[in-house]
Amino acid sequence: MNSAKLNMVAGAVLSVLLVTMGLGIVSDIIFHAEDPAIPGYEIVVADAGSSDAPAKEAPQVEPIAVRLASASAENGEKLTRACAACHDFSQGGANKVGPALWDVLGRAPGSHEGFRYSGAMQEYGQSAGAWDYENLDAFLAAPKTVVSGTSMGYAGMKKPADRADLVAYLRTLAESPMALPEAPAAETEAPAEAPAAEAETPAAEPEAPAANQ
Repeated sequence: MNSAKLNMVAGAVLSVLLVTMGLGIVSDIIFHAEDPAIPGYEIVVADAGSSDAPAKEAPQVEPIAVRLASASAENGEKLTRACAACHDFSQGGANKVGPALWDVLGRAPGSHEGFRYSGAMQEYGQSAGAWDYENLDAFLAAPKTVVSGTSMGYAGMKKPADRADLVAYLRTLAESPMALPEAPAAETEAPAEAPAAEAETPAAEPEAPAANQ
């Protein structure tokens, strides 16, 4: 191969290299991307405290005195089937895992003879005095909230109507059932104001409205 051909081959190789380098430089200019200040992906977590959605209010539960007015002791007896493994409901019944529940309303918590109560229940009995409709309803709803440290392993009866039925049945477990509580008086709407009298007639002044138990 003479020198002329070698020069041609060398020139061709050099041209290819120059074109390749030129394309690389142009590509860097066109497709250049800035490196992020912080490598990786940023995950944005919504701030729960800054939500504009209004918080849902807990539903209002009617007092036990109101619910007892329409409660069913018959249905309450059916609900005790889930409790029968731990409690006896008959008169003179024996203690089981839990104390016998005959005549429980009006009895001091932690006082049934022959049953070994937790210290928490005995302490609660000293402050509560006796099982009444209100504290029994609250205890059935959340035993460990009312008596922290109770050995009763029951999570609670969440439906207010079911608790009222159960309490209505427990009321019947006595020779002389405890009197039903009085339901709170219904709130009455304020009377509408009388229309204003004519200008020349003076307006008259309005009158003042007259478990482990």
